[in-house]
Amino acid sequence: MAHSRTHSVYYRRSDGEGSPPRGARRHSTAALSRPRPPVPTPADHALRELVALSRTLFETPDEDEILRLAMDHIAAAGPYRAEAGYLQVGGDLIPSPRNGQAPASAVGRRVRDLAGRDGPVTVPGRPWGRALGLRGREGLHGYLVVTSLSRPSEAERTLLATIVRHTAAALTVAFAHHRRREDALELHRLRDERTALQRQLISVVAELGYQRAVHALMADVAASSGGEEAVTRALHRLTGLPALVEDRFGRLRSWSGPTRPDPYPDPDPVRQDDMLHAVARHAGPVRVKDRLTALVRPHGEILGVLAVVDARGEADEHTVLALEQAAASLAPELTHQRDLAEVELRLHRELVDDLLAGTDEVSAYARSEAVGHDLRRSHYIVVVQWPERTADDSFAQTVGRAASAMGMRSLLTRRSDHVVLVADDRPHASALYEAIARETGTRSGTIGVSAPGDSPADIPHRYQEARRAMEVRRHSRERHGTTFFDELGLYRILGPGNDHRELETFVQEWLGQLIDYDSRHHTAMVETLSRYFDCGGNYDETAESLTIHRSTLRYRLQRIRDISGNDLANVEDRLNLQVATRVWKIVLGGPG
Repeated sequence: MAHSRTHSVYYRRSDGEGSPPRGARRHSTAALSRPRPPVPTPADHALRELVALSRTLFETPDEDEILRLAMDHIAAAGPYRAEAGYLQVGGDLIPSPRNGQAPASAVGRRVRDLAGRDGPVTVPGRPWGRALGLRGREGLHGYLVVTSLSRPSEAERTLLATIVRHTAAALTVAFAHHRRREDALELHRLRDERTALQRQLISVVAELGYQRAVHALMADVAASSGGEEAVTRALHRLTGLPALVEDRFGRLRSWSGPTRPDPYPDPDPVRQDDMLHAVARHAGPVRVKDRLTALVRPHGEILGVLAVVDARGEADEHTVLALEQAAASLAPELTHQRDLAEVELRLHRELVDDLLAGTDEVSAYARSEAVGHDLRRSHYIVVVQWPERTADDSFAQTVGRAASAMGMRSLLTRRSDHVVLVADDRPHASALYEAIARETGTRSGTIGVSAPGDSPADIPHRYQEARRAMEVRRHSRERHGTTFFDELGLYRILGPGNDHRELETFVQEWLGQLIDYDSRHHTAMVETLSRYFDCGGNYDETAESLTIHRSTLRYRLQRIRDISGNDLANVEDRLNLQVATRVWKIVLGGPG
């Protein structure tokens, strides 16, 4: 029994039997001797919480979240409550509210007054309170404000201090990571900024280099006095595009580069003016169809057009710069040419004005030689009138250019309503008229040409001949074109300078009754008769030119017979009536 007692404990029944009862448990002596595990104490629980908190704190990258976790776990260290948390941001303590509640202002003032030290804090209803600094190697990271209803024990204060140290260490790590991220971002930003600045610097250096090259090249062009061709060659070299200069009327003066049109198209005056006005509204070059166009206009006066042909739209800011500099370089050249032309034109005008008024031959020959014109050759006086164009300097220059284009060597001046040329050769029958019509864009002009003169003394008389030829043309059926004095026939005597009294008497004898009838009844019998003769007696053409019906014309001609008493079928009456109508129209200023 003793042996059995050593190994097992039996529960006896009341019957005293020695054998263990059925179903009774048998316990091993070894099992009874093994120690039971200790029951966990609150301190053990707090340590486990602290370990888990520490791990979580160091895995959390956000400073606010670290502070929140620490505040949430303060109660695990003892009879504590976290009242507030603060983070040091930019040299100031910023509250980090727990559960959305901001700390009391008195707490905030107390924490700031501590200036980084630990110290007591008074919170109503909480006998014990402390502000605990969260410090790292680099200084203060923030504060935890903790209160308690009782004074903590030594162990509880140790646990609280441990939480504070772990929170401060986690904040140190988080701030370090944050700084590293900020440093990395700042480094990346600085690298991007450096790259951008380097690219900008390269661009600026290249731009300055291009500008210097443009300025240097244009300065060389100006110094070389190479004129328009030198400018277009330089512009073509700089841009790689065909470059050209036109005068303000659209005629080509210089072209450098490929694809030059041959023949160069004649300008349309209306379209040219529209283009000039459109480009002049802008400060710099303007794209006009396939060209980048700049005006050469010193002091606002348009002297010419400089352009590059850019059919593919390849022009960039460098092209614009080169075009602007080339236009600026060309301006003095065109201004100089214009000034020379004006001086030459003024000298020409003064000489021609004196020649038309009458001057001595010795002076005339000397002055003509000075301006490069030979008056010792036979010369013709040409007068040009274009009713749609005022006879100003611009029109005078237009006539001069047209004459030069025709190979005419001439001196030029202008009067109130016409331009006068002293030419050293007989003009072509229509070439000058056609050239001026192209220049002006209208065919409404009239040109009169004198008979040839052999000396300066003939010029005043030849001028009157040219004017008479022009007036005959203006009052004829075909009013526009060129008329030569030596081809006028009978009309050579019907012009300025003849005896007006005899002519007036002649007109009164043959047309007086018709003139009086027209005056009293506001009719047009004399004009009808004049048109009838101009049309060679053709009824249909006469009616069409007067815009009347054929029967109306027949009626008027019959009335003319009745009123004048003259027979249009009679050869003598017909001749005298026709001459009288021409004198009435050309000399006496009747309706044209």
